Amino acid sequence: MSRRQSASDVYTAIADPTRRGLLDQLGRGEQTVLGLARPFTMTLSAVSQHLKLLREVGLVRVRRAGRERYYSLNARPLRDVADWVARYERFWRQKLDALRDHLDRNPT
Repeated sequence: MSRRQSASDVYTAIADPTRRGLLDQLGRGEQTVLGLARPFTMTLSAVSQHLKLLREVGLVRVRRAGRERYYSLNARPLRDVADWVARYERFWRQKLDALRDHLDRNPT
């Protein structure tokens, strides 16, 4: 898989709110699929499918310990996403600066 292809796969993976939620949970530490599934109203099989996709794009690692599988976050592939988003940060800063100026001129 080329670097460009894998980067677009990461964007596709994080486009889904369930997968973003799983990544958020994994950001708190390693967990089993049962622990990860707890906050979601879906089957373990559905959560496993989301984890499989996240694993395939390199956002999740899995480690076996006996019969359990422990999932952990690999945030490195998100670096490309962060770099891309950072290019647009100046627009947010400009808007926030304009809002601050407006509020300074028009106190409530």
